[in-house]
Amino acid sequence: MGMEITGQLGLIWEQTRAPLLVPVLKVMVVLCLAMSLMLFIERVYMGIVIAFVKLLGRKPDKMYKWEPMKDDVELGNSGYPMVLVQIPMYNEKEVYQLSIGAACGLSWPADRIIIQVLDDSTDPAIKTLVQLECQRWASKGVNIKYEIRDNRNGYKAGALKEGMKHSYVKQCDHVAIFDADFQPQPDFLNRTIPFLVNNPELGLVQARWNFVNSDECLMTRMQEMSLDYHFIVEQEVGSSTYAFFGFNGTAGVWRISAINEAGGWKDRTTVEDMDLAVRASLKGWKFVYVGDQKVKNELPSTFKAYRFQQHRWSCGPANLFKKMVTEIMRNKRVSLWKKLYVIYSFFFVRKIVAHIVTFVFYCVVLPATVFVPEVQVPKWGAVYIPSIITLLNAVGTPRSLHLVLFWILFENVMSLHRTKATFIGLLEAGRVNEWVVTEKLGDALKTKSDGKAPRKPRIRIGERIHLLELGVGAYLLVCGCYDLAMGKNGYFIFLFLQSIAFFVAAVGYVGTIVST
Repeated sequence: MGMEITGQLGLIWEQTRAPLLVPVLKVMVVLCLAMSLMLFIERVYMGIVIAFVKLLGRKPDKMYKWEPMKDDVELGNSGYPMVLVQIPMYNEKEVYQLSIGAACGLSWPADRIIIQVLDDSTDPAIKTLVQLECQRWASKGVNIKYEIRDNRNGYKAGALKEGMKHSYVKQCDHVAIFDADFQPQPDFLNRTIPFLVNNPELGLVQARWNFVNSDECLMTRMQEMSLDYHFIVEQEVGSSTYAFFGFNGTAGVWRISAINEAGGWKDRTTVEDMDLAVRASLKGWKFVYVGDQKVKNELPSTFKAYRFQQHRWSCGPANLFKKMVTEIMRNKRVSLWKKLYVIYSFFFVRKIVAHIVTFVFYCVVLPATVFVPEVQVPKWGAVYIPSIITLLNAVGTPRSLHLVLFWILFENVMSLHRTKATFIGLLEAGRVNEWVVTEKLGDALKTKSDGKAPRKPRIRIGERIHLLELGVGAYLLVCGCYDLAMGKNGYFIFLFLQSIAFFVAAVGYVGTIVST
């Protein structure tokens, strides 16, 4: 009986494979190879641009006028522009003192700066702590404002928008924004504001992020590799070529008139920072990225926090692309080349194609070809292109080159969530506007300071089982076993390693595990 069922299944497989599966898989392979080529060309293009930027020494202070702020005997401090520093926060018990202290320590005339703490906390105890911290700095003579609102409408965008409505903001020329875990150096304003003062066409100065907990665990090392590439290459290329890039939402200084002309903060997507940057760029404002100005911050070190962050960072851009692509095409104020750069390079290839091809090609289509020998993936598409893309990405973090294999496996796992989030953004499905604030641990897990590690496996195992990763891991394992036994592709080594990576993620054994 068992032999008969097996024979019938084999017959069904043979009858459906040739007329149905083979053509579908061939089309999928062609589409994936086309997307791989798009991504490859984009990465090589950015690599060439960066090489020229380094060779020609095109530093921001060479591209734009930059002169240090100087005290004027006659004008006194009035020669300095008025600066607003916004710190939006939500239940940031672990880090609120760090960000407020760093902002209050900025080197700038005391009568020409206003620190604005925008507290959306829902925990009364944390609200009290933040308010007391603001009062402590105010007693030292710092012009600091503690602002709250009776709702969280618009989340961070809503808080920033409300913050700009206060009467004292009208006297300000520029606004620096720092998330609650960011700690700018005292000279931050002295290094960035001169760009805006001396170049009226500039609307934004963006600094680089410097990760204080990159050595926390293997997951934070993987994040460091991806984000270093984003800053060292993507932001630098955008700044050097089209004076456009996505605002990172923090560690940047805006010209307030640029924000106002662009229509202010909007909460229509989960990437309010990118939304504002695109709208300001379409109004003709230019941006400059200052890579040698680094601001300390924290990477999410729990898998749960990282997944939520990546959902927001993948869903939001796709949703914004859908909402703005027509507006960008119809814009008359920027050049055709800049519009093509924003639509094709910035949005389509980097924010959509990159996520989809990583998961669909390497975790679905390529493994499926082991069952259908009629469908062949050329070696240049299966090996050479992904290898070159990986090496180009890894160059941004030389100290982690030995971890590149782990990075590939980890990025493929995360591409599952990024692809899902991208489609949610494009289709405006259920979780399109979901905003979960990234959990910060601050000093809670700094084992170096006290020698004790307050971490242990959680008891509630059910919370750590992720069915999607489990399913993909099982699929890759089956593909690997079949390829080892029957196939000729030799993909089984990759398939086994990738399935293990998915299984490890499926049981939540990634990142720092915090006791609850």
